[in-house]
Amino acid sequence: MNYDAIHEGIFRARPNRFIAHVEINGRIERCHVKNTGRCRELLVPGAKVYLHQPRALPASQRATKYDLTAVWKGEQLINMDSQAPNKVFAEYMRSGRYREDITLIKPETKYGGSRFDFYVETGKSKIFIEVKGVTLEENGVALFPDAPTERGVKHLNDLAQCIHDGYKAQVVFIIQMKGISHFKPNNRTHAAFGEALAKAAAEGVAVLALDCAVTPHSLTIGDPVPVEI
Repeated sequence: MNYDAIHEGIFRARPNRFIAHVEINGRIERCHVKNTGRCRELLVPGAKVYLHQPRALPASQRATKYDLTAVWKGEQLINMDSQAPNKVFAEYMRSGRYREDITLIKPETKYGGSRFDFYVETGKSKIFIEVKGVTLEENGVALFPDAPTERGVKHLNDLAQCIHDGYKAQVVFIIQMKGISHFKPNNRTHAAFGEALAKAAAEGVAVLALDCAVTPHSLTIGDPVPVEI
């Protein structure tokens, strides 16, 4: 996926989870943060960030002029747009890189008590897929979640129920950066999510982690990353 109008800035403060104060050309702008996670290791004062200026709505109809989409963490550029993982995974599926026998891709499909990101059909399978964006990295290891997520636990439990009901199911972790050795659940932050992931995997839910090539103007799925549960 591509961003059409990108500006460079310096992060200064985050007064709440939706708003960042960013310096652009010597002026402080209020920007929308497209990620409600903690992101404490990313949004530090002085960090270089990239801002997307959406053109879908006139500026007069927006509370903020810019969306914060990417940040430099040392020499690593990380996309932190929480809407991007679903978009790039849809592109990945349509490209045939996910699998070549897809006959149907249906976003936002409800089953049981959850609304999953995708329902996919192939010649032989019916698959429910939940996509999770990953922005937390420690020493080359990608971790999810960066904050407790009861909703994430519920998604995993409901994916396991899909398996019991005769469907296939998969959780896909889109790592919004390169330079990752492997992925694992962040048990230190939310042990219940790690336990639910291990249980779901044991019951047949497939677990896939994919890294991404990141530029200020784009995000593209790259390669599979080993998963350690």
